[in-house]
Amino acid sequence: MPIHNLKKTIFAISMKKLLNKLVLLGYGAFFNMASYFSREKTAKKAFLLFCTPRKGRVLPAQKLYLENAKDAIIEVKGIAIQTYRWQEEGATVLLLHGWESNSFRWRNLVPKLTEKGYNVVAMDAPAHGNSGNTTFNAPMYADCVQKIIEIHKPAYIIGHSLGGMTLIYNQYKYKNKGVEKMVALGAPSELADFMQQYQKILGLSKRLMGDLENYFVAHFQMRFADFSTPKFAKTLNVKGLLIHDELDLIAPMSCSEAVHASWKRSQFIKTKGLGHSLHQDKVRNQIIDFLNS
Repeated sequence: MPIHNLKKTIFAISMKKLLNKLVLLGYGAFFNMASYFSREKTAKKAFLLFCTPRKGRVLPAQKLYLENAKDAIIEVKGIAIQTYRWQEEGATVLLLHGWESNSFRWRNLVPKLTEKGYNVVAMDAPAHGNSGNTTFNAPMYADCVQKIIEIHKPAYIIGHSLGGMTLIYNQYKYKNKGVEKMVALGAPSELADFMQQYQKILGLSKRLMGDLENYFVAHFQMRFADFSTPKFAKTLNVKGLLIHDELDLIAPMSCSEAVHASWKRSQFIKTKGLGHSLHQDKVRNQIIDFLNS
């Protein structure tokens, strides 16, 4: 690429980042002001913005793969959840993707699982992939996951990022007896950390953050600090595998270290240089070995 074109590209990217930052700060200023006139309604709007993914719907390059695997659409509390299936005769494995993703992320793991005879089921989270809704949060995801568990009765569940966080919360909440093993890849651990980041990015006032927490308590019967996978993991009696990369820039490795310290029957594998996505064959082989053990 000619140097002048490279400079233009760098400038365009920098400007886009700046504009995005200004837009978010604009939202924050609006919410801070509006909270003086309607605290509860403003907190609701700020929470819904926090729960609205910007991407994760099916891209053209992903469509054919997912179309060929489509299974039933399951309605959960008015939300249409698209499921996918790669059917074999063995035990069922349920796959849960993370924030701003969809079931296409599993395209390289699915063949590894079906080669070993596993029956594979995946689902698009609310507001992602081919599923309905415009917002997403972990408690909502957990309720949708539970419906799929009741239908397909998986012995094993694998989740990436927020999918990993959700599967731990789901097992804590519902205590599914048929689930034998769970795998969490690059999963965050503390909702409070997300909310602190949200406050910083938008410049939200302490007053508004208090209103946001009150809104969360009213709807989910817990405070931000209570939604903590290390706390949930203390109650788990299933076998677990945690894989996390030292250089994960999305969720620090300390998240999985804390969960491992609380989860008596868990194993922890630390990687280096594989990033947050953990798409590599090395990781897939470690997952297969854990399921087969």
